[in-house]
Amino acid sequence: MLFCQITDTHLKAERKPAYGIVDTATMLERCVESVMQLKQKPDVVLLTGDLVDYGRDDEYALLTTLLKPLTMPMYLIPGNHDEREALRRAFPEHTYLRQCAPFVQYAIDDYPVRVVALDTLIPGQGGGRLCDERLQWLDNTLAQKPETPTLVVMHHPPFRTGLGHMDRLGLEGADELEAVIFRHPQVERLACGHLHRSILVRFGGSIASTCPSPAHQIALDLSADGPDNYVLEPPGYQLHLWDGQRLVTHTAVIGNFPGPYPFRIGGKLID
Repeated sequence: MLFCQITDTHLKAERKPAYGIVDTATMLERCVESVMQLKQKPDVVLLTGDLVDYGRDDEYALLTTLLKPLTMPMYLIPGNHDEREALRRAFPEHTYLRQCAPFVQYAIDDYPVRVVALDTLIPGQGGGRLCDERLQWLDNTLAQKPETPTLVVMHHPPFRTGLGHMDRLGLEGADELEAVIFRHPQVERLACGHLHRSILVRFGGSIASTCPSPAHQIALDLSADGPDNYVLEPPGYQLHLWDGQRLVTHTAVIGNFPGPYPFRIGGKLID
């Protein structure tokens, strides 16, 4: 089974560039095109937050339009730039968005790997939070299927990265989350957004990871007082492959590049 993770698309109404520079709408179009051109099409697309920039209905209307070419099931969660009710209004057919109101938390049991989504949103703030109610829901939900490999998806990563600016917009309740994950060894991965980079760390006996954005990336500055900067590094998304035993992650770069070229012709290595 193949999951595709797309995160931090940051769409603005009328295709307005983010920060006056980043053409997020065109970049999402290119991302969707790249996904649909994969030799192995994903079974599921996971969109892990900051889908739009201000949580407005007209931004979500643009999002729904740009995602239409995707033919596989999609599952969405909010990030700190999103608004829960506007997201629900934009995707009325996505009934899972109402499983755990007021939060956007849900479990999907339709696949060999269970998908469990967490809501880390604090309205109006850049950082995230997992309160007692959200954590208890997660603990109870994971306890229902202890033998089923599980992918937990969330926006804010539950770990410090060394990226000073983003660590200041971290996740409250990360230690409590780690204790919950330790109790449920079926969790194969916590797939997160927010960081606009590919980052991996051991967490709660599992692995927590973040995904690059199909638009801009956070500048790689590992100083504690790192500034609030972004760079136009190659955009991307991730593919999480379940091979029946483990989850293997590949980061895909969006763009047109030379190749592929053969290493051998007629069985002979090219000199």
